[in-house]
Amino acid sequence: MIVVGVDGSRTGLEAAGWAAAEAELRQEPLTVAHAVPRWVCEGAVHYAEVAQWMRDGAETVLSAACDRARRVWPQVRMEGVLLPGDPRSALIKASEGAELLVVGSRGIGGVRGLLIGSVAYGTAAHARTDVVLIHEPPASPRGEIVAGADGSPGAARALGFAFAEAELRGARLRAVRAWAWPHPGGFEPASREREQDTLRSLKESLAPHRERHPGVHVIAEVVHGHPVEVLKETSARADLLVVGTRGHGQLAGMLIGSISQALLHHAPCPLAVVRG
Repeated sequence: MIVVGVDGSRTGLEAAGWAAAEAELRQEPLTVAHAVPRWVCEGAVHYAEVAQWMRDGAETVLSAACDRARRVWPQVRMEGVLLPGDPRSALIKASEGAELLVVGSRGIGGVRGLLIGSVAYGTAAHARTDVVLIHEPPASPRGEIVAGADGSPGAARALGFAFAEAELRGARLRAVRAWAWPHPGGFEPASREREQDTLRSLKESLAPHRERHPGVHVIAEVVHGHPVEVLKETSARADLLVVGTRGHGQLAGMLIGSISQALLHHAPCPLAVVRG
């Protein structure tokens, strides 16, 4: 099952369309979910008219999102559900046991100037399943998936996700490892020897995934630079960017690492945040 959270916003509708395409690729049913205050679902006695008005509006949001999804893939098995409670906790609970949770990067309630909404951040940080955030999906398939691969256990799981996605889509996979060791005066300068060592390590980490997905065309790429800037640039023409929740060098206890956090805000394409 794939769950997509919608709220009537443009990015919510884009998320519904993306999730429908993904459900078709995976041959999974799609649940289109919209959260409303709990008292609206419980039939408030004193505010019955207001509750009914809100339920009617919620049904309109669900209907529009389901219509958007059906326009993309009319044959996908789909249901629309109203979820009681806070959108973050409601979507996290609804996605328990799901293969994927899909949300728009910013909803109707987003604060002006913020690049990502609280629901998108909350689900990416706390959901028990993999989460895809939809910023601005490509108008047409580009045939490439980019995965961040820093050699951490979380990156290994992200690579597995990326290989599977590339195989489903018939796309090539670009596995990218950025390296730039910080020093008091900036970053370690580029070195041919260090670059070759890093590339060798990257290719070794790809080997088990290549064996499981022999049909996927893989490009292993090592780039000297800050990981956020490198991944932003390499994914500018990609269908999907895949990262783990936490990589090397992240503080213990953090629910989502600084690199993944930055990409939540700045990824130029749909972003998959894969649980470690």
